[in-house]
Amino acid sequence: MELEEAASYYDSINRKLGNTFIDAVERTLNRIVQFPEAWTPMVESTRRCHIDGFAYGIVYRVYGERIQILAVMHLQRKP
Repeated sequence: MELEEAASYYDSINRKLGNTFIDAVERTLNRIVQFPEAWTPMVESTRRCHIDGFAYGIVYRVYGERIQILAVMHLQRKP
């Protein structure tokens, strides 16, 4: 999973950076829960929210009251 790989990568640089990345992911998930329709749709009902401070984003779908997380992806690599 890309989330685990990214956290491990940042941990290898600096343990604090790995924790900072995980904290940023959690803040981004909270923003998505609070404002699920805030980000522009990519394809159909799929949206992407940037993780502040990192070259990653969270791709998700909204189904009524439910949010499905599809991926944590690097924004500068081909998906």
